Amino acid sequence: MISNFKKKQAEQLKASFGKLKDESYNFELIERYFRNKDHSTTLQELSDKTCNDLDFDELFMFLDRTNSKVGQQYLYNKLREIPSDSKNVELDEELINQFATDSNFRLQIQTELTKLNHREAYYISTLFQEGYLEPPRWFFVIQLLSFTSILSVLLLPFNLKMFFVLGGVFIINICFHLWNKRNLSSYSDSIPQLLILKRVANKLFQTKNLKRINPLLNESIQATNQIRNRMLIFKLESKIEGDFQVIFWSILELLKILFLLEPLLLFGVLKRLDSRRKEIEKVFSFVGRIDALLSIASLRKGGDCCIPKIDEENSRMEAREIYHPLIVNCVRNDIEVNDKSILLTGSNMSGKTSLIRAIGINVLTGLTMNTCFAKSMMIPRICIYSAIRISDDLMNDKSYYFEEVLTIKNMIDKSCNAKVSLFLLDEIFKGTNTVERISAGKAVLSALAKNNNRVFVSTHDIELTDLLEKEYELYHFSELVSDKSVDFDYKLKEGKLKNRNAIRILEINDFPELVIKEAMALAEELDRNRL
Repeated sequence: MISNFKKKQAEQLKASFGKLKDESYNFELIERYFRNKDHSTTLQELSDKTCNDLDFDELFMFLDRTNSKVGQQYLYNKLREIPSDSKNVELDEELINQFATDSNFRLQIQTELTKLNHREAYYISTLFQEGYLEPPRWFFVIQLLSFTSILSVLLLPFNLKMFFVLGGVFIINICFHLWNKRNLSSYSDSIPQLLILKRVANKLFQTKNLKRINPLLNESIQATNQIRNRMLIFKLESKIEGDFQVIFWSILELLKILFLLEPLLLFGVLKRLDSRRKEIEKVFSFVGRIDALLSIASLRKGGDCCIPKIDEENSRMEAREIYHPLIVNCVRNDIEVNDKSILLTGSNMSGKTSLIRAIGINVLTGLTMNTCFAKSMMIPRICIYSAIRISDDLMNDKSYYFEEVLTIKNMIDKSCNAKVSLFLLDEIFKGTNTVERISAGKAVLSALAKNNNRVFVSTHDIELTDLLEKEYELYHFSELVSDKSVDFDYKLKEGKLKNRNAIRILEINDFPELVIKEAMALAEELDRNRL
């Protein structure tokens, strides 16, 4: 029976490698480790705003190939922390390559990691990130009652009247036992999973190559071993099956009530866990990192990816056949950024915003996972900020324009610090009138492009291409308009957009002839005035 289960599990794990997961995602739990983690040592913690602009949740569901909830939380955090250096990349790539080429080794590790794939494993991180319950001031009463029970049992053979004392104490203890059940339930998910985490980490640590991730991890594992016996109380709270186990549990429950074992052991465990936070986090990170690397190996197996070259000295960017991983059959493009930033023009739906998002996603995955969705890619170590998806904040009575102003003001502040940044913008200041939009847009885009920062911005304002041609490389997307259709090739082209097809598109959609003629005449007049 067990052999058949293991055989079936092995077949499933082999078949899943290189493929998307088919499961639901609870981002409230997945994000928990990231939300409580200290990010001060990283180059940048990716903001919620930029995550929203890059469709981060959908991206994560595509990238995630982890086998455990611990690995899933670790990978989520990894993707939202841009590291300040590449110190771990060499070892990570060795392990990723081993996972990709040695199926037996990979299967062995996957089998261990799946032991942490229960929902309760999401709560392990709370044991080293969040506060613990404190014993109440009157906790000495519980200790006194427990001592009284022990003493009554010892004296009972010598004085049968102690039975009445024992019975009275038992009745009182029931109240304290039931009071503590709520406290116990607060840790009934996390602590049993910590025991599993320790066993999994201990097994993985026996592997020579994996031991290189943290050669001193055994000290952390031993530190959790010191409280293992006390934590066994939580294993006894697991599901009971069979008549014998019910009888055993009932007797055990009576003993726990009689001697108030649960509150005494619970607060004793919590006190020791509180002093072992760093050790628990090291064990968590060890297992999480291994699973994240396995996930990257699976991602590369199932997709068309490359390992980027990280330029630590310059802010040059170069991509060959870059694409957006969430767009099916996405058209690929080449782009090169040297001394100037990039200004994109083109009509709606032509591919401008998708390219900007593709750049942001690839820079992010390149710096965090050492993986890009392109034939080849060179990127600098850079922070990422965006103003792509902006909406009215009705709850705080903020207009679209005001929200955009606050977002771009934050970008300008970031552009002046010592860190080189990548700014992604779509249709800057489209919430205001034409003259002020162009004037403010030019001033802002010139400011953002200073200090070796890189800007990718799209616009419908052709005037900006003339005003910014010394600071920005000009690219455009175009469409082919026939008698009855509009076709997009989504290919990036050098230079600014020259053909204007908006009015032509109105015409092929059967707008009144009078409307078309008036629009054409006004467009020609405005062009003459501009000249």
